[in-house]
Amino acid sequence: MHELGLVFQMAKVVEESLAGEENITAIDTVVVEIGEISSVVPHYFESCFPAAASRCPLFEGARLVIEKIPAVARCKSCGTVFPVVEHEGYCPDCGSFDKDLLSGREFNIKEVLVR
Repeated sequence: MHELGLVFQMAKVVEESLAGEENITAIDTVVVEIGEISSVVPHYFESCFPAAASRCPLFEGARLVIEKIPAVARCKSCGTVFPVVEHEGYCPDCGSFDKDLLSGREFNIKEVLVR
């Protein structure tokens, strides 16, 4: 389960980005974006999130919000933009499997709300 490593890395990145901020006593909420077909399983990431507090006291009691980014692609044959998972990777207009992925593999720290 690589989600635990991602939680620790996320905590490190957030902690480093807040370094030097004097009035921050705790993190209230962390908002992350996870692509629908990324290698990150949202449920596992969420279950590992409390471990962030063990590495960074600022995370103790913090809330995690996960925003899922849908997998969307553009067909290389006909140019149709379509939801990948819904159509199992095939273009709904021409049936081609040849596509450029536009979104869906992301993993981003979108927002950190502090106290």
